[in-house]
Amino acid sequence: MLNNEFLVIGLGSMGKRRIRNLTSLGYKEIYGFDIREDRQKEARDKYCIKVVDDLADIDLSKFLAVFISTPPNKHIHYLEMAYKSKTHCFIEASVLDDGLRHLAEKIEDTDIKVFASCTLRFHPAVRIIKQLVHSGKLGAISNFSYHSGQYLPDWHPWEDIRDYYVSNRATGGCREIVPFECSWLNDIFGKVQKITGIHGKTIDLGVDIDDVYAVAIRYSSGVIGTLLVDVVSRCAIRQLVINGDKGQIYWDWNNDEVRLYSADDKKWQSYTINKGESAEGYNKNIVEDMYIEEVRVFIESIQKDLQVFNSLTDDLYTLNGLYSVERSQPIIVEGE
Repeated sequence: MLNNEFLVIGLGSMGKRRIRNLTSLGYKEIYGFDIREDRQKEARDKYCIKVVDDLADIDLSKFLAVFISTPPNKHIHYLEMAYKSKTHCFIEASVLDDGLRHLAEKIEDTDIKVFASCTLRFHPAVRIIKQLVHSGKLGAISNFSYHSGQYLPDWHPWEDIRDYYVSNRATGGCREIVPFECSWLNDIFGKVQKITGIHGKTIDLGVDIDDVYAVAIRYSSGVIGTLLVDVVSRCAIRQLVINGDKGQIYWDWNNDEVRLYSADDKKWQSYTINKGESAEGYNKNIVEDMYIEEVRVFIESIQKDLQVFNSLTDDLYTLNGLYSVERSQPIIVEGE
C-alpha cells in the first residue's frame, strides 16, 4: 500500500503553493525543506507542516513523492537526489537544461514518475480552447496571435525582484514564461516545425534581463502563430486570437469567457469560465484550481501507475523552442 507522505523542497512562493495544493487535496503528512531558516519557520507556522533541517538526514524513498519548487538553477541537484532514491517527483517548469536531458534519459529506463509542471494546460479557458480547436468548429486553422504580458515587480510584491531568481539573466522572468506558454500552445497545435524570434531588454527594471520575447512559430499542421511575451505590461494580459476558415476564437483572461465566432451564422457564442479563487497577494487570474488539478493528476499517475501528463522529456522538448528562438539570427536591414 502506498504511503501518503510528501516532501516539498523549496518553501518560497511556489513551494508554499504546493503545500496549499496538497492540503486542498486532503493530504496531511507534508514535510518541507528550505536552506533559509525564515522560510522554514514561515511554512511551519502558517501550514503546520513538519520541517526538515538537513536532507542528508532524510531517506527520500520514505515519501510517495518529492516536489521540487526551488529556483530553476537548483532543479537538477534535487532531481538527482530523487532519482538516486527512486522517488517519484514533481518539478516546476524548467528554463535551463543544465544536465536535465541526460538525467531524463536515465529516468525513462526506470519506474520513477517525473511530472514537469505545465499549469496552464489545466486552466479552464485553455481546456475550452483546446476542445473548440479540436472540434472542427473553426474549420481549417490558419493562424493565431497571443500576447502574454505581466509587470515583473508585480509577481512578488512583497520582495524586490533582485532578491530572487527572476532577476538572473539565465532564469529571468520573461525567459521563463516563453516555454511556460509554449507548453499549452504546443499541446493544442501539435508538433513544432519551425520556431524563431527576437528578444531583448527594452526598459530599465533595475536588472540585466531580456524583458520581451517576440516569437514566430510554424506547426507541422501548417498553422502559423505569433507569441509575444513581456514582463513590462503594467496591466497583466493574456490575450489570444485564433483564425480558421469557418470561425474565430477570442480569449482575454480578464474576462470570464472564451468567445467563438461562427462565419456561417455570423454570431458570437460565449463559453463561461469558472475560474475559482486566487491566493492572497496574487493577480485575480492566477487561480489556485489549476495548480491543484495538476498536482491531483500527478498523484493519480502514481496511484494508478499511469503515464505522466507532462514528462521531463516533454518539458525539454518545449524548452528546445526557447533555445531555438535565442539562436535565431535576424536579418539586419540597414538604412540607405
